[in-house]
Amino acid sequence: MWTVIFIGIYIVLTIVIVISIIIHGARPTKSLAWLLAIFAIPVGGILLYLLLGRNRRKNKLIRLKKDLFNKLPKPQDSHINVFDGKYGKLMTHGYATSHFPPTPHNTLQLLKDGSTTFNTIFNALENAQQHIHIQYYIFEEGELADRLLALFEKKIANGVEVRMIYDGIGSFSLSKKYIKQLIKIGVEVYPFLPFKFGRYFSSLNYRNHRKIIVVDSKIAFTGGINISDKYLKGQVGLGKWHDMHLMLQGPSALHLNQVFMTDWYLVSGKVLQPLQYLEQDEFEPSKNLVQIVAGGPDDDFPVLEQTYFSIINMAKNYIFITNPYIIPGQALIRALLTAAISGVDVRLLVSENIDNTVVSWSVQSYFELFLKAGIRIFLFPDGFLHSKIMVSDDAVSSIGTANLDDRSFEQNYEVNALVYNKEFAKLLKQDFLQDCAIGKELNYTEYIERPWGKKLKEGIGRVLSPLF
Repeated sequence: MWTVIFIGIYIVLTIVIVISIIIHGARPTKSLAWLLAIFAIPVGGILLYLLLGRNRRKNKLIRLKKDLFNKLPKPQDSHINVFDGKYGKLMTHGYATSHFPPTPHNTLQLLKDGSTTFNTIFNALENAQQHIHIQYYIFEEGELADRLLALFEKKIANGVEVRMIYDGIGSFSLSKKYIKQLIKIGVEVYPFLPFKFGRYFSSLNYRNHRKIIVVDSKIAFTGGINISDKYLKGQVGLGKWHDMHLMLQGPSALHLNQVFMTDWYLVSGKVLQPLQYLEQDEFEPSKNLVQIVAGGPDDDFPVLEQTYFSIINMAKNYIFITNPYIIPGQALIRALLTAAISGVDVRLLVSENIDNTVVSWSVQSYFELFLKAGIRIFLFPDGFLHSKIMVSDDAVSSIGTANLDDRSFEQNYEVNALVYNKEFAKLLKQDFLQDCAIGKELNYTEYIERPWGKKLKEGIGRVLSPLF
């Protein structure tokens, strides 16, 4: 009796899910992968889809972000540059999707690796007078977390407000003891979509991958570095984590703070006091034109994917990309191939060691096609290279949190800083070339002779990639 009921429920649920995938599936390859999983793995396929496959873009909690934008101050006309020149369309796209115009008068400092980055961050935090806003995908206990706890306690005692967001899955190891210590000293702290059986069970696959610190709405940080001792002491079996971060002062810091305010509203339901846009003469004069681009699963379009796509398509001379997870969709694959075949110098810098074996297979599965088209690929041998960098034509650069994969484009909340500045682009270009010099460049003729076992692993990784 119960067996018949169970089978009946399972059949109805399967039909409903299959119809939903067919109607709402935006990517045929991903839809097909889920259909195969559902039919090939009875019960298990359904459970995997319920956990990882559902699209939550219409969820009420996520839609709150759009309500918040109506409550925040809008840029004055004087702060919106004339979006012309070579990157006018890119600027227009960023403003249309993320609502932030490119702004001048930003002071920038490029921060490479953990020691330099955290020394600079702690120096800024020590000088906080009004508030500290901090949010991270991975917040791990250790030396850094202990230093932050002590610093927060001191600043709160001096009247500084400290607000913190941590991702419920990325920071899953964060203990209740540490969180209670934060609350005890006065930190307002919230998890982003924590994993719970019940209300948030279906949110497991949608994460906040952003890394943001804002101090007094004047100094901000973003990039690829998380709060983890792996950047200082390394990780067993993988070595030291290498990454790139960016410190910003000026209007871009206000915009990063607005991104934080949006996420704060999602996790707490509280609207922070809106910040009025300052006049340009209140910022330090600078030629650094910066545009903050933020995207998430609640957006109508894959904002960060389209941003990368535009930069690649606009490249005339070169496009250099550093990223640990290059698992592009068809649009980005065609953009990269077209650029390389058309004579653009396309180079990829990828970590030789990656923290996920199957993901590593998937990344490597694209190498043969890229090499055949003339794309140069370099493997960084020292530890784990985690940077997310794109620089093109000594003119435009991108530093942020977004990888070149569907998870970053479709399922994660991400944020990147676009810098339209010649000197800054040249600085990133020089750093890229220095890292390539210590890496190993792949050769197409040699690569196609790799063992069949390696090819098989790459094939498995590529087949599974739509599920990542």
